Order: sequence, then C-alpha cells, then structure tokens
Amino acid sequence: MKRPRRPDIAYVALVGGSFVLALAASWAAPQIDNQAYDWMFRLYEPEPWQTEAALLAIDEESLATFGGLRNIRGPMAKALVQVAGAGPKAVAVDLILAEPSVEADDRALEEAFRTTPGLVLSAQLISGGARWEEPLPRFARHAAAVGHVHAEPDHLDSIGRALPLERQNYRARRWALALEALRVSRGAQITESPEELQVGGVRVPAHIRDGRLMRIRYVPPTMPPLERVGLERLLAEPALAAKFAGKVVFVGLTAQGAVRDWLFTPYSPSIPMMGVEIHANAYETLAEQRFLTDAPSWAVLGFAALLSLGAGLAFSQARLWQAYLAALGLLAAAHVVPYQCFTRGKVFSFATPVAAAWFSSVTAAGWQHLVVRRRLRRAEADRLRYQQTIHFVTHEMRTPLTAIQGTSELMTRFALPEEKRKQMAELINSESKRLARMIEIFLGVERLSAGQVELKKESFDAADVVEACVKRARPVAERKRIELRAEIMGENLALTGDRELMEYAVYNLLTNAVKYSPEQTRVTISAERRDGRVRVAVEDQGIGIDRKEIRRIFQKFYRTRKAEQSGEAGTGIGLSIVEQIVTQHGGTIEVRSAPGQGSCFTLVLPAVVSVSVAEHS
Repeated sequence: MKRPRRPDIAYVALVGGSFVLALAASWAAPQIDNQAYDWMFRLYEPEPWQTEAALLAIDEESLATFGGLRNIRGPMAKALVQVAGAGPKAVAVDLILAEPSVEADDRALEEAFRTTPGLVLSAQLISGGARWEEPLPRFARHAAAVGHVHAEPDHLDSIGRALPLERQNYRARRWALALEALRVSRGAQITESPEELQVGGVRVPAHIRDGRLMRIRYVPPTMPPLERVGLERLLAEPALAAKFAGKVVFVGLTAQGAVRDWLFTPYSPSIPMMGVEIHANAYETLAEQRFLTDAPSWAVLGFAALLSLGAGLAFSQARLWQAYLAALGLLAAAHVVPYQCFTRGKVFSFATPVAAAWFSSVTAAGWQHLVVRRRLRRAEADRLRYQQTIHFVTHEMRTPLTAIQGTSELMTRFALPEEKRKQMAELINSESKRLARMIEIFLGVERLSAGQVELKKESFDAADVVEACVKRARPVAERKRIELRAEIMGENLALTGDRELMEYAVYNLLTNAVKYSPEQTRVTISAERRDGRVRVAVEDQGIGIDRKEIRRIFQKFYRTRKAEQSGEAGTGIGLSIVEQIVTQHGGTIEVRSAPGQGSCFTLVLPAVVSVSVAEHS
C-alpha cells in the first residue's frame, strides 16, 4: 500500500530537523571534538622514527647549582662551547635574552654564540602584541635567525595542540622557533603561499586563513623520548656532548618552578610539558612531515548528511530488525571513521557525525515506533469493528430471520390454503428485503465511520420518514397495546442526506421507545422546523435513564442498569449507529430523561446537509 503523502513529508521534515539539531549541538560543544582528538592521539601508535631534536635542559639541578636563572648565562656559555664542538645541525635557544646581565657572563655568552653553528634565538610579542621583545643586539648579530616562541593553547582547556608558524604585529613578522630551526638546519629558504609553506623539500600545510596553525605531532610515549642532557650534568661530564652530534639542539628551561612556560598536551592532560619541549616536538613534526590537517567542512557535513539519510531510509524502507541493524552500522561508522581519518593524518570532526547518527536514528526509530503503534491501534479498531458487526448481525437481524424461519416451516409442514401460502410468501419476501436493507445500511454506516466512503446529497422530507417509521413500528406497539402517535407540525421539513440511513435512525428510536415502555402507554413522534433546523423527537413514558448514564448511552455495547433490570436489554449497538448517522448528517442528538418519567430523544438536523453513502470514485 502506498504511504500517505503527508506523513512522508512529516517524516522527512522530522529527520531533517534532527540533522540540523545535531549540527547545532555539535557546533555548540567543540570540547567534545577536543576530547575525542586527545583520545585518538593516545590510542593511535604511529610507526616509530629516529628523532632529530635534542634538549639541553636547564633543569632543577642546574638552577640549584648555579644560583638560579639570573646566574645561568655563564654556565650556559660553557655548555654551548661543548655542544658546538660535537657538531650539531642547529642550536635553538628558547630564552628571551632581552635584558643585560653580569657583563662577564654576557661577554662569555656572546662569544659562545659566535662559535655556535646554526644559532636560532627567541623573541616574543608583549604588551598585547604591541611590540616585540627581542634578544640584545650583541647576541642577535651572531644568530642565523630569530624565531617566536608562542604556542597556541586551546581557549577551552589550555591544552597545546597546535602552534602558529608565524606571528606578526604592525612592525615585524617572525616565523616559529621550530620552523626557523628547520630552515637553518636544512640551509634552505621559506617559500610561502596562501595554502602552505615550503622549506627545502618539506611542504608544510598551513593556510594563511587559519593563522598558519600547525597541529603538533608529539613524540608518543611508546617511543624513546627526545635526547635530553641537563646543563649541570653536561658541564660535569663533557663527554655527554657527543649526544648532540648531528642533532638540532633546543636549549631552554625544563624546571617547572622557574617560570610558567608550560602547557598541557594530548599525551599529558594532567602533567604539563615545558615550552622548550613543545618547540622540540614541533620541530619533529616538521622534520618528519607528520602533519595533522583538518578535514574540509564539506566532507564532514556530507558524511553527517549521509548518516542521517541512511537512518531515515533504513527505518522507512527496511523491516524493523533490519533497520535497527542498519542503525547500529551507521553509529559504528560515525565512531570509527574519525579515528581512521586520524591514522591517515586527517582530523575529522567526531561530534558532528556521531550527533547526526544518534539524533537521526533515534528520531527515525521513534517515528516508526509511533507508526507501528498507530497501525496496531488501527488493526485493533478493525478487529473490534468486526466483532461489533457480528453482535449487530446476531441482534438486529434476529427478528426478520425468526419471521422467515417460522413462516417457511409452516409452509413446509402444513397444507395451507393458497391464499394463506401467498400471504406467507409475501411475508418472507418482505422480511428478506428488510434483512437485505438492514445489512446494506449497517455496512454503509461502518464504511462511513471508517472513512471509506464520501457523501453525496439526496433530498427527502422528514415527514415521509416519520410516517414510514410509524407504519413499520405500529405492529410492534400494538402487541404491547401502546399508542403510537405522530405529530407533523408545519411544512417545509425538507432534509438533504441519505433517507435510508435517516429512516433507520428514526425507526431505531421508535422501537427502543416501545421496547422500554410499559403496556398501555403512549409513544409520540413529532417533526417540526425551528430556527432553520428540523427537529424529530421521539418521546415515551418508559423506564427512563439516569442522568449519569445519559452521556454513555451512545457508546457501543453500553447498556443502562434500568434496561438490564427490565429484561429488555439489547446489545447496546443501535444508539451508537444512530449517533454516527446523525453526526454524518451534520446534526446532534438531545436527550431528556429521568428514571420512571420516560425519555425524549430529539434529532436536531440542519435543513441542508450533504451526506450520502457512496463509494469513492
């Protein structure tokens, strides 16, 4: 069966809305992507490599031995002489030497810088980026380059995942210390374009639109750490300088208590890493070309849209268990694809596809659950309607069937005169036709209530309906010696609708009035036009109905207590059918009754209605 158009549109709109909501939720919570990035960083184990960077560490022992950072320049000069003798590729000093110190120490340091191969000194922006704090000219003149030492901690959690490869103010621009160390060690120049930087044979993906940010690929804990020699230890054991041969040496503070030059990293979210180590890891990222670049936004959005589309199609096209299996597959893909991308150097948003897969799957599953529930309720309603049909057939059709059966038995068992046989044959014929009309009327009402037919107009007079019903009901009333009185007041009682249905409704009210009235009483049926509406009232002097039960008498199978006590209780179907007929004609039923005082049922119908039982064209 073809699915209705409106629910299809609503379903598509709902799944599409869940996709938009997922995007909004993921963009509003970037911390989820950060946490997923750090988790993948710790989970993934890259192929090990031979590290090129080494650390000359100004550690706690060195500061304690030489009397603090103020007195470190003299010992550092002696250590640099030892390092230079080992033949490093370059030496990057992560100290801002902008202020003079003890002249003897500065002179010694200047001389050491003069003999240090590939010297790279440090600078930083201060005063909110207004000016550069640079090394003293006496030191800077011996440097092959001066690089900035700024990292880029995330504003949400202060974890250093990237650093800018360039920083500038209105006066000057500086490349990152690690990038300058690479350039000097390779003896190359930095060539730039909007999308990347190139240093010799190294192509660095760093778009100018992003501020030339580069994600740092930190050396994993599964590999040997970067070569590290403490300053105090090197001076005590000069032979350790051989560890720096052919290396790019980063000189800086590793004593965390000296200055606040540290950040947390994806590998150490609770233990900070000093700035000189971060720059050394950035150098390793550049030298090994182990870059992590962001996947384009269109790819993330496209993948998320495919997940939402897949969830929507699965729950609308597949069987329920197949749809749930497909949803599990989509959720697995949403979780696995970002990690697979990470292992290939692409940082793919985790929150966006996962949110899209979850939101769309839950929404689609919820919608289909409601659809299944609705179908189940419809099936239950159809089953109940079928049961009601059986009850109706056994109750309402008992009288004509009894007449047909009894008459046919008399005709077969006794030799009757021809005139009597003819009367009985006419009775059988009339009762069979009546039975056929009852079946047709009931089925018409059922189709009408189920919405399987649409209505057309047919003009008839309410007075004719009343007269026909009185004629049919009079024999039943006479058996109980009940007076049946018809009162037609006025003219112009025309109605528009289905005469047979309306006749059934009026006849049902009449027979009920006779059934629940004592012998030798009166039942009155009247018809009049008042305020543009036709009112057909049936009033009796019967047992009456309790006020609390009046609201329930039109429910199917409901029987009043008085009716049950009287022994005249039927199936409780007739009044529910009457209500359906009157409602479909655009009318209402008014009930006035009290126990022991009789009842009055009034059909209030518009003078013009558009109702009939007709199949859809």
